[in-house]
Amino acid sequence: MIRRLLPILGITFIDIVGFSMLIPMLPYFVTHFGASPYVVGLLMATFSFCQFVSAPLWGNVSDRIGRKMVLIVSQIGATIGWAMLGLAPGIAAALAVAPIGVVFAARVLEGISGGNISITQAYVADLVAPHERARAFGLIGAMFAAGMVFGPFGGGILYARYGFATPFLVAAGLQLVTLLLTITMLPESHARDADAERVGMGAFAKSFRNPRLAPLLVQKLAISLALYGWFAVFALYLARQLGFSLAQTDYLFSIFAVFNVVMNAVVVGRVSARLGDRMMSNVGLISLVAGFALVPFVHTLALLSANMLLFAFGMALTNTGITALISNAASDREQGTVLGTSSSLDSLSGILAPPVSTGVLSAYGSRFAGMESFTMAAIALALGLRNARGERIAARADEDAALRLHCDVETANITRG
Repeated sequence: MIRRLLPILGITFIDIVGFSMLIPMLPYFVTHFGASPYVVGLLMATFSFCQFVSAPLWGNVSDRIGRKMVLIVSQIGATIGWAMLGLAPGIAAALAVAPIGVVFAARVLEGISGGNISITQAYVADLVAPHERARAFGLIGAMFAAGMVFGPFGGGILYARYGFATPFLVAAGLQLVTLLLTITMLPESHARDADAERVGMGAFAKSFRNPRLAPLLVQKLAISLALYGWFAVFALYLARQLGFSLAQTDYLFSIFAVFNVVMNAVVVGRVSARLGDRMMSNVGLISLVAGFALVPFVHTLALLSANMLLFAFGMALTNTGITALISNAASDREQGTVLGTSSSLDSLSGILAPPVSTGVLSAYGSRFAGMESFTMAAIALALGLRNARGERIAARADEDAALRLHCDVETANITRG
């Protein structure tokens, strides 16, 4: 399996090295122009709105024409968007607009063209059997995490030496490398399907009407609201709660990513094989709830380390488990569309959650920064426990039906004999 996935794993790694330079730096970059933390949340919400609209559409396009072309379009948009961030002051001066306007325009462009995550997941689903998908998604998660080991660390060094522009331009250069590798080295995983249904945003509602998918997608939304609220506020939380600088935040992201690599590459596959995807996801949610509950009390590096371990363990198990469950509930012909819909829930969460979590931090202080995330993670856990019970009842009903059918056949055979 690993040999089949090697090209997409390598491209994902390089992609995330560049992308992860952006994550911890963007809040500092925006406030550098005099914007408030609330504007940071609005910027993330704008990007996520664009992805919310585009992800199901790109997913359906990939079902019809293949994954590779959609990945290429996404990478072109990211290359231009990140270059715009690096050149924002110069572009703003040339156009006589505020630099923050250029930042918003760059994120809109990347959001509209962005389909990397869901298309990568669909690409992987094309190549592996359903029972292998949790392990395969775990390897993709490990590549994400491995890229985030080097991205924030390298971004911190580049910022300390050269300022804001250089990390963004280096990220754009790395995205250009992934574009060239995709064009020249990545084989297509999905044959063109001219008969596939052309869908718009109706695919989003259609997935929620599917009785197998709907409970999973509702839980996915709650998980995403928890995580995106925390992603939006994390750098600001570290600055206010522990007095972290930008460089220290970058280094912490790298250390956290090391935890994530280990969890995704080593732990996820074994836990999935032992517990199953549903139980694995619920165990991960318990860890996330505990981590968010600890947020107000973190004032030392020891507690911060414990908190990071809970998050790394919880995110790896929760995200991989719920993605595998959603993928396995979809047919092979609709993997791109369904996983695009799932990705759009991330984007919807990115619209709704960041203004809430950054607003709570601004109003009540850093101790309450994780309140929105704790609430949504607890709801996701409750949904997961309820869904697990429903799945057990359905499985027992299927077993009873199969047993009755077997008995009826045996009775008919005896009667004929």
